[in-house]
Amino acid sequence: MQVSVETLNTIERRITVGVPAERIESEVEMRLKKTAQNARIDGFRPGKVPFKVIKQRYGMGVRQEVLGEVMQKSFYDAVVQEKLNPAGMPQIEPKVMEEGKDLEFVATFEVYPEVVIGDLSSVEIEKQIATIEESDIDAMVEQLRKQQTKMEPVDRAAQDGDEVTIDFKGIMNGDSFPGGSAENTPLVLGSGRMIPGFEDGIVGMVAEEEKVLQLSFPEEYHAKELAGKAVEFTVKVHAVKEPVIPEINDDLFSLFGVSEGGEPKFREEIKKNMERELKSAVRNKVKSQVIVGLVDLHKIELPKALLDQEVDRLRQEMMQQYGGGQGFDVSMLPAALFTDQATQRVSIGLIMSQFIQDHKIELDDARVEKMIEDMAQSYESPEEVVEYIRSNEQQLNQLKSVALEEQVIDRVLETMKVTEVATSYEEAVKPPAPAKPANASDDDSKAVATEDDEGK
Repeated sequence: MQVSVETLNTIERRITVGVPAERIESEVEMRLKKTAQNARIDGFRPGKVPFKVIKQRYGMGVRQEVLGEVMQKSFYDAVVQEKLNPAGMPQIEPKVMEEGKDLEFVATFEVYPEVVIGDLSSVEIEKQIATIEESDIDAMVEQLRKQQTKMEPVDRAAQDGDEVTIDFKGIMNGDSFPGGSAENTPLVLGSGRMIPGFEDGIVGMVAEEEKVLQLSFPEEYHAKELAGKAVEFTVKVHAVKEPVIPEINDDLFSLFGVSEGGEPKFREEIKKNMERELKSAVRNKVKSQVIVGLVDLHKIELPKALLDQEVDRLRQEMMQQYGGGQGFDVSMLPAALFTDQATQRVSIGLIMSQFIQDHKIELDDARVEKMIEDMAQSYESPEEVVEYIRSNEQQLNQLKSVALEEQVIDRVLETMKVTEVATSYEEAVKPPAPAKPANASDDDSKAVATEDDEGK
């Protein structure tokens, strides 16, 4: 087999491969002879069909089959011979395929880029340091109490913070409009769910009272056909409920799995959870900075095949996270939605892989076990969770990948410039604020009725 290699650019290669005709012809003849043993052709007994007839009937198909297989195998033999590392499938173009002549084909493909780890000491990382104070635990207790808030019926006028059950019907220019009416819909006054003036107009109403509100849609309202228009809503209140926050007692503690030890034990468990959350939040922020720093430090030309594969993975992840309608084709989602994230993922994967290779890093099994145990602690039956993870090969492999990545992060941080910054617990666990689209409006989330109410 003859092989020649051309370098088209940093990551694209073209190889020309020649395969002796004898190899093709011998394989074709062997397969035709096997075919002849079982071929059934009118006028001939099985196994007695002349080879000339077999070749005439099946020769073209067998040759095409052999050529395809030989080109595929020869390509992979060639890249191994030339020590090339293809990224994705090649484009193969036959040049010579005539019977009796040496096979010649050209394969164009991308290779994995060469990655040279740069000066990691030039990357600056900020690590937040926080202590959990008693005031932080107090705030968490209040947050947990509010999470258990229940709405209880009251016999009084509605006020801000109450939940009212209402019917409403909107009329514009004498006619109703889509989304402008609903029945028996719950609404928390002061939530800002409805257009300005709607909730304020209900404050002071009592059960079974009916009232007409004269309002206008905001000029910047997202539904252009309603923006700035005057509207009349007839509202009837069916019930008024007030929020009741549970007391700090054994009933509250039991809701969070604390059956003994009273408030001290409750606060102790809360602090343990807060410590885990703090550690995870700080770690994730540092990790994000490391990833961005590594990607910025290494400007890598990425193979399109790898980017396309990652875009497909991100599409699937989005579908799994948010679901989709029956028959929804994830390929309909434009690649541009995922390009930046795919670029970062592929880049960091290549960089970390090279770092692992350079530093001969091997998976720390003890770290994996610690991760399993830490995950299990947030469940009621940790032992069962540990056993489940260990017996689930897919989940266990995912944890191993994460553990190896964490090992790389730790080694990288030994070289990077890390500055510790003292901050509060609340600030440390706060996720980075997502960037708000320039064309977004605060009123975009407000509607006359929820989607479930429309059309009622």
